[in-house]
Amino acid sequence: MSGELIYGIHAIEAALTHDPGNILELYFESDSHNARLKELSDHAREAGLKPHARDKAALDKMTGGARHQGAVARYRTPPPRSESELAALVEKAGSEALLLVLDGVTDPHNLGACLRSAEAAGVTAVVVPKDKAAGITPTVRKASAGAADRIAFFAVTNLARTLKALKQQGVWLAGLAGDAPQDFYSLDLKGPLAIVMGSEGEGMRRLTRESCDFLAKIPMRGSVESLNVSVATGVVLFEALRQRGKKS
Repeated sequence: MSGELIYGIHAIEAALTHDPGNILELYFESDSHNARLKELSDHAREAGLKPHARDKAALDKMTGGARHQGAVARYRTPPPRSESELAALVEKAGSEALLLVLDGVTDPHNLGACLRSAEAAGVTAVVVPKDKAAGITPTVRKASAGAADRIAFFAVTNLARTLKALKQQGVWLAGLAGDAPQDFYSLDLKGPLAIVMGSEGEGMRRLTRESCDFLAKIPMRGSVESLNVSVATGVVLFEALRQRGKKS
């Protein structure tokens, strides 16, 4: 059967909650006593799906030995969002628009962690380039703890053009760069805003950097030169959230 495999309790739960129609087959570990799996099985049946029981060895073989937590699904990946939808989302969010732009993050675990932080911070959309960057994969879905199915994700053909369009909509672009002269905490992060992060090794590309209205750095006291991109993303998103006065 066609479709990609997704696995892990959070990833399966998110798919069941937000996109059950694209779950083609569902498999749960037959000899597990995990209460969460029982809840997922009940959830699946409520969604009109009939889970198949498989022993752990079979699930290990199916996933290539990945840590599946006893839950695996064959999933039909939805088509990517149209770039035209991004403008509508920004317009609808108005002054509350908060976007995360990841310029060339290639590690799926880092992308998944960034999506998890972005969803937790209530980000309007995450934007990445189509080329030379990670997309939504089973590893990303698992690392995101289900956030990949709950957040608006756009892979765009021309990132510089997209950033220009966002600026034309009144979105300010704040880029994170280790050599920037100003402290990120000194920025005003209220209003329509896109936080722009570079890749794990090279940082932002030249055109991306030049598109930013502001460049700033996270102040550090230790001897390391930079933070992991997913850690840095969490730091800056929640500083923006603090300034914007969001409450749970």
